[in-house]
Amino acid sequence: MKDIQDNCGIFGLFANGPCSFEIYQGIDLLQHRGQEYCGIATFDCGVHQITHHGKVLNRFTDQDLVKLPGNWGIGHVSLKERQPVKWLSLLGEIAVAFSGNVINADELIHEMMERGTPFWRGYNVEVLSKIILEKNDILAGLAALADTIKGAYALLVLSREGIYATRDVYGFRPLILGQARGTYAVSSESRALQNLDFEVLRDVRPGEIILINEHGFNTLKQLPSPRLAHCAFEWAYTASIDSCLDGLSVQEARNNLGAQLAQRDEAEGGLAADLVAPVPMSGMGHAIGYHRRSGLNYQEVFHYNRYADRSYTQATQVAREQMAKRKLSVLHHAVKGRRIVLIDDSIVRGTQILHKVHDLKKAGAREVHVRVACPPLMYPCDFGISTRTYDELLARQFLHQGDITSLDQLQDLEAWVARRIGADSVKYNSLDAFVQALHLPRCDLCLKCWDGARPMEK
Repeated sequence: MKDIQDNCGIFGLFANGPCSFEIYQGIDLLQHRGQEYCGIATFDCGVHQITHHGKVLNRFTDQDLVKLPGNWGIGHVSLKERQPVKWLSLLGEIAVAFSGNVINADELIHEMMERGTPFWRGYNVEVLSKIILEKNDILAGLAALADTIKGAYALLVLSREGIYATRDVYGFRPLILGQARGTYAVSSESRALQNLDFEVLRDVRPGEIILINEHGFNTLKQLPSPRLAHCAFEWAYTASIDSCLDGLSVQEARNNLGAQLAQRDEAEGGLAADLVAPVPMSGMGHAIGYHRRSGLNYQEVFHYNRYADRSYTQATQVAREQMAKRKLSVLHHAVKGRRIVLIDDSIVRGTQILHKVHDLKKAGAREVHVRVACPPLMYPCDFGISTRTYDELLARQFLHQGDITSLDQLQDLEAWVARRIGADSVKYNSLDAFVQALHLPRCDLCLKCWDGARPMEK
């Protein structure tokens, strides 16, 4: 199992004038999905492409945008690799960008190399692109992905015809359409559309292949979907709180998850505390939900350094820990002598929450009770977020095999985690409570991080 896989965002635009600046704005609004690389490709008598190592606002210049002519194009932000990728082929010049992960990439690369197909670095985007380019047209190539790829993808192809947009038949990764003033856009999240004053139209349907051009959105093909499997972690952590994915507001989902935690505390006898506080930023929606349900005062206990990156989406563990230290500082006045309910979205390795509990107690907190919106993470993710080995998952250090199937098991784990991180208590949402909070059918969600089941194998 590789330590890190892709976590990224894609944005496409077909405009009635030069498009590069709006694509630049669009991928900046998706920057939370990956900060290592960024790129834009536009079409004007051919593909023009610029990629950078680093964040959008820091690396793209006015001169770069001038060098990206044309009325349509695509952009990308990534944790892992430079995209979009440009190709010269019998189908013409194209550029490809995607979000997701190809589980059977190694197998496919071996098969294609035996047929004489060369690869540069064996990136997932290379695999996807070469499957597309083996066909007689882009539509046929995109349709072929569904029969070939095991994994998740939301994908854009830039060509002379316009922008092709598609989503895997399970709908793991989000992809959303918007329009304004004769301009048509597609984005990994609705926030990029909303903040650019686009009307959010709808989500791309799982298995749908769309061509975006001067006529708008044209569905070229709808592939059959065996079942839906939207990534539940998008609502808990990955997506921005101002986004709406597959009909569910991220803010609403996080408020509900926090309320579920408060409801459990109530059901188990209540918790004597002075305030509820989030681990910024992704814990805020959960903490507000806890506050509303419990009636506890909501109070910030950490100051967030807005110039730091998301620690979870850093490429290495060392980088994650360094960024976590830069990101938060304790608000001593709010902490001293208080009994604090500290809300976080999830616990992966446990090192960062350990440091936060330690910092609060060092600042004089009387008690720190940690509440976690996500159930214990039991399995590495295969479909697109920062992937971990089993050894890196804190819960697996307690329960080496099997699943948590009872409240007694969950409480034993929680007591162990509390001792491990120095908290006065720890509680997670159960998997049932987590699903209930999302208000989506369990069969429409990918819960592989918690139950170990790949949706396509159920």
